Amino acid sequence: MESMKSVAKPTKTTIKFYPIVKRVMDVLGASVGLLLLTPFLIILALIIKLSDLRAPVFFKQERIGKNGKRFLMYKFRTMIPNAEEKLAELLQFNEVEGAMFKMKHDPRVTKLGSFLRKTSIDELPQLLNVLKGNMSLVGPRPPLEREVAEYSVRDYGRLSITPGCTGLWQVSGRNDVSFAEMVDLDLEYIQKVSFALDVQILLRTVRVIFVPNSAY
Repeated sequence: MESMKSVAKPTKTTIKFYPIVKRVMDVLGASVGLLLLTPFLIILALIIKLSDLRAPVFFKQERIGKNGKRFLMYKFRTMIPNAEEKLAELLQFNEVEGAMFKMKHDPRVTKLGSFLRKTSIDELPQLLNVLKGNMSLVGPRPPLEREVAEYSVRDYGRLSITPGCTGLWQVSGRNDVSFAEMVDLDLEYIQKVSFALDVQILLRTVRVIFVPNSAY
């Protein structure tokens, strides 16, 4: 598990101004990202639609955000239309310990969806969540309600800040990291919050897009 121990802990001054700087960075980053990527996103949406004319292009799912607040998270659809209904049949094949479901060869994932997941391109619509303020560019991944129901007191620490599109977990092995290690990484991030750390994570996230990782 790769960490960022070279990043110093934030000072009181950093903590004081960090939320303001972070929100400005989120709005600017999401706005510029959507502006530059609009042609690509339109083409990708058409490809997804043509792959199944009866299925939606986008996938909306209720997630748990900061302090337990619920919100709808957006993604490009990577699974068959009735994927949520089939989840109960697959829970027994969960390959990750703890309050999270991951299955390497999930039969619900489409061929196109598999590529989108490996490159994390399916998560680009979450830039809209960032603009709305219920997500940040960097932070812990927002969990499902059924996952939060299994949280320990320590796990709840993940919900103390705004969730993000990317974070230490995504750039530190992702599906090769256990749930417990993911919590460790999220709590480490929360303890070290800083503008410099966010920039490091964003730069490493860009690399993941061009060099697909263990995501599935």
